[in-house]
Amino acid sequence: MEVSAMLPTVARVLDLDVMRRGLPQVVAGAGALERPVRWVHVSELPDVAGVLRGGELVLSTGIALPEDRDGLARYVRELAEIGVAGLVIEFGRRYFDSLPRALVAAAERHNLPLVALRRELKFVAVTEAVHALVVNAQLEQLRVSEAVHQVFNELATEGAEPAEVVRQVGRMAGAPVVLENLAHQVLAHDPAGRGEHELLENWEHRSRGVNPPGRTGYDPRSGWLVTTVGARGQDWGRLVLVDEPVPLPPDVPHPHAMLLERGAATLALNRLVVRDRESLERQTHRTLLSGILTHALTVSEVSLRAQALGVPLEGRRLVGVVLRQRQGPLPAALEAQARLRDFTELAATAIRSSRLSALVGALDDEGVGVLVALGSQQDEHASLEAFAAALRRLSAEAGRDGAAAEPVIAVGSSVGSVRDARRTLLEATQVADAALHDAPGNRAAYYRLPDVRLRGLLHLLRDDERLQTYVERELGPLLAHDAEHGGQLVQMLRIYLEQGRNKSAAADAAHLSRPSFYDRLHKVERILGVDLDQVESCLSLHVALLALDAVRR
Repeated sequence: MEVSAMLPTVARVLDLDVMRRGLPQVVAGAGALERPVRWVHVSELPDVAGVLRGGELVLSTGIALPEDRDGLARYVRELAEIGVAGLVIEFGRRYFDSLPRALVAAAERHNLPLVALRRELKFVAVTEAVHALVVNAQLEQLRVSEAVHQVFNELATEGAEPAEVVRQVGRMAGAPVVLENLAHQVLAHDPAGRGEHELLENWEHRSRGVNPPGRTGYDPRSGWLVTTVGARGQDWGRLVLVDEPVPLPPDVPHPHAMLLERGAATLALNRLVVRDRESLERQTHRTLLSGILTHALTVSEVSLRAQALGVPLEGRRLVGVVLRQRQGPLPAALEAQARLRDFTELAATAIRSSRLSALVGALDDEGVGVLVALGSQQDEHASLEAFAAALRRLSAEAGRDGAAAEPVIAVGSSVGSVRDARRTLLEATQVADAALHDAPGNRAAYYRLPDVRLRGLLHLLRDDERLQTYVERELGPLLAHDAEHGGQLVQMLRIYLEQGRNKSAAADAAHLSRPSFYDRLHKVERILGVDLDQVESCLSLHVALLALDAVRR
């Protein structure tokens, strides 16, 4: 099923039998005959635009139209500004063989369809015929809306992957659809039978230039329909329908707006649904770890439930550990889930073989969290080394029949209370994501915080909407300027900051004369509203540039 524009167009109305009896002749605005007609309005008033909303086809005999050129031009301009679909004037009362040149010229200038009826018609017959089409279109829209809701309810119930939701939107719209994050990076797409390269080429640059107002908006310049994706007040992406521009009156919604919004709602809902299949023990451990990280459980609840699981946390030194695997993501979602489940079980086995007490569970789609509870007689370093050795041995054994995925073991600082358990787990998460990009020849038994620097931290946070929002807030106007004008002001700013704010050295590095380079820096200051002589401003911009590299990577 393909959802399409259902309101009749000006061309469709002119093709009706009742209209053809009037021998219609398009005398201007022939390029806009595909405009949708929301209603028909019969009026002889020269200031009729004041009572219209847009999308109307205006029928008139012209008997009260202005006689002067300026008045006729003003009449057409006002109709075009309100967004009427077209103007139809019947010969026989005021005009007989032709319409005034000023009227035709104004309609052509504003691309407003102007039609002359060479034979007299009953306007009431025209309005009845067109309004019947409009009402039928509205009923059809309700039918399609019900069908769309049924399709996406099924996708939500089945927990469909984002790619499947995007594919369904593209199929029903008959146009390419792209799901992007807040950094304008493509997460999923469906070319809808068109060229994939053409759709995705230079996507970030093109997407930054399209920012229609509201959560769902249409950009008439590009033809893109965009809706925000998110839930519970946390927006994390945009769903974009990439199509050819179509003329739309101000109050007429895009024909695919409802479809796109339903797809976005399904994507947001599915992101909230937990779909991993794991053992009851691992699921319980994961729930506790998640409760610690999200503050969903109080300290007393965590302690009580962990004690009931045989992992006492009170009176112990707690060490957060996060495990990742050095292996690229697999294309099949179910296979990736199976790998994560197996990796979690390996970690639990390694904990048991090392005679340690810990909560072990999946933290996300790629990693495993471990909260180790050490007794007063257990040495922290020796215990962690024993666990690391056991995990590597088990991973090697599990990978004998294929490529072994070497685990990355990241450790947070030990804490003395359950209240601080979240801190050690978050620190371990930061270390783990940074350690994934460590040089192959520099792999320690396990990694701790001193191994992490600013780039690693930003890489860890690259998918965080708050970091993406920070980048857009700091650099958005400059990125938009470069995208619109094809400039390189972002690169000039980067060179300036990498050269330690030494303008002369930066000009040499940019292969520009000093006056030219200084002029570019002044443009940067003007666009961003900052003073590049202020250390704090430059520091903030430098961090934003590093974060931009992280989210683009």
